Amino acid sequence: MSDDSELLPTDLESSPCLQGERVTFTGTLASMTHRQACDVVVQNGGSAGSHVSGHTTMLVVGEEGWPLDEEGKASVKLEQAVELINSGAPLRILKESEWLRLLGLEHREREVHRLFTPAMLQQKLSIPVGVVRRWERLGLIQPVQRVFRLPYFDFQEVAGVRRLQEMLKAGVSRDRIEESLTALRILLPSVDRPLAQLEILARDSRVVFRDGHGLVEASTGQRMLDFEVDSTVASSSLASDQSGEFADTDESASDRPPNTIRMPIFRVVSETSPSNWNAEEWFDHGCGLMGDDEVSEAIEAFRMALMLCPDDAEIHFFLASALYRSGNRAGAMERYHVAVELDHEYIEAWTQLGCLRFEAGDSDAAVDAFDIALTAHARYPDAMYHKAAVLADQGRHDEAVVLWKQYLEFDHEGPWAEAVIERLEAANVFESVTADVLGDQDSI
Repeated sequence: MSDDSELLPTDLESSPCLQGERVTFTGTLASMTHRQACDVVVQNGGSAGSHVSGHTTMLVVGEEGWPLDEEGKASVKLEQAVELINSGAPLRILKESEWLRLLGLEHREREVHRLFTPAMLQQKLSIPVGVVRRWERLGLIQPVQRVFRLPYFDFQEVAGVRRLQEMLKAGVSRDRIEESLTALRILLPSVDRPLAQLEILARDSRVVFRDGHGLVEASTGQRMLDFEVDSTVASSSLASDQSGEFADTDESASDRPPNTIRMPIFRVVSETSPSNWNAEEWFDHGCGLMGDDEVSEAIEAFRMALMLCPDDAEIHFFLASALYRSGNRAGAMERYHVAVELDHEYIEAWTQLGCLRFEAGDSDAAVDAFDIALTAHARYPDAMYHKAAVLADQGRHDEAVVLWKQYLEFDHEGPWAEAVIERLEAANVFESVTADVLGDQDSI
């Protein structure tokens, strides 16, 4: 749809809830595309515009991430809406979930806060599983529920963290993002959580340790400049916080002397060199390296962690993932086996074993591994998806269809869901499950 395109109402009798409303959208919607949302507006008696103007009566803010532009500022549409409201215009700003509730689209509202496993998030948001789990360890995201070791995360929360990280990596300052999020508090009261996440992301921008001569970057061994303006902050924090993180200074840029360069906020792992790290520190460092695609270095970090804690199933699991990414499938399979030997209900490890067995050409062993995972957690979407693929490869299409239908109850818009829908359409059974699983698509 072009920037100046507009959709006009065609059926004012179908629903009065948007009759007379001119609706515009900003930010990424979690429940549907902007094009679909415009169709919803038209079908419910309103008109959809691509710009905010004096005729706009409703601005809907998407809840996948935050309505900030590439420079970390509030979106132009949001700023324009605020100006119009301040001038007395009858314009409402609604969150996506509030708008869906207004329309009575409860099944779509659930999409905004749908729970995803780490593997599903990797497919949907292109965030590696290791990064998702590391964000959990850092407190950036919190599982809504957990089945054995498997966490389920709120999609919106993870998408919001990804957006904050993207802006920081693009060079947008923490102060700029914080200022913009704080300004949104009046309109979107739920910004306290992303502000806390932003603080953690800013601190975790680089992993270093302090030796007798200053700061050293752990992954490269490069010595970092330790500017006087922040050295006292780091030193005092190390003395008071042995957990590995130190707090940012409250000193603002305007309070600092002119021409003073502020050192980036670091996450200090230890006062000593890595040779004195404990297993948790090595494991955390390995997860960080995996997130930076430093796979070989991550493997060594996980091995160091296992030397100190050889019976930790999670470290074996992450080492297996790193070995697989390095191309060492045999080594990965062995480590996944160790993980399930240490914890028989490590359902993520069983599922990865099933995938590796299938890749190795042993379909029966793959199905056995998936069955173990599904016996422990019958509603495990990842295992459903992968087992269905193996069953289809074996020609057991009816059994595969059952699992694909079950998978779509958890996800129907990500890459895995698209693959499932394609397979169901090929089997001529997609139409029969559309209304039950995906909701009545014709109504939206």
